Amino acid sequence: MMKLASPLVLAFACAIGACQSDKASDKTTAPAPAAAPAGLVAEGSPAPLIESTAHDGTHVSMAALKGKPVVVYFYPKDDTPGCTKEAGEIRDLYEKIQQTGAVVLGVSTDDNTSHAAFATKYNLPFMLLPDKDAAIAKAFGVPLRMGTAKRVTFVVDRAGKIAKVFPDVNPAGHAAEILTVLSNLKS
Repeated sequence: MMKLASPLVLAFACAIGACQSDKASDKTTAPAPAAAPAGLVAEGSPAPLIESTAHDGTHVSMAALKGKPVVVYFYPKDDTPGCTKEAGEIRDLYEKIQQTGAVVLGVSTDDNTSHAAFATKYNLPFMLLPDKDAAIAKAFGVPLRMGTAKRVTFVVDRAGKIAKVFPDVNPAGHAAEILTVLSNLKS
């Protein structure tokens, strides 16, 4: 049975401004973005404006990437079986992904030394971002397990909004899913 808030709790909430109304907030607004599981940034929401330096030394800024589709895929750890499978499939479809105009960013809590070795070993043509303090994961609402990011992918459209969230990624076949979403984005 659902428990309702008492009138005293509601009165307190209004007293601190939680139910305050003003003319600006009374305006009709666009529909709320689609709900994303477990605190992930929701589809339709603006992508977090993260900045980082990739394994190859490239400065990455989501603000600077506006106008291009962006794939931000979180993975647990460099050079592990599932992560290698996922990265390898993205590598194998990278030319087709590039034809959509998209930029691919792989993100894990590994550092750039690890990322550079991983990218070199498997000929990964896309950028890998370090997230040692999990700031990027937190910005996207991606949970950590034992210090590593959960496997989640976000596809950001040209306007800088989350077009698709893949909350429970299976590495096998995921690159094809990403390509399908990118191919269906409106110009």
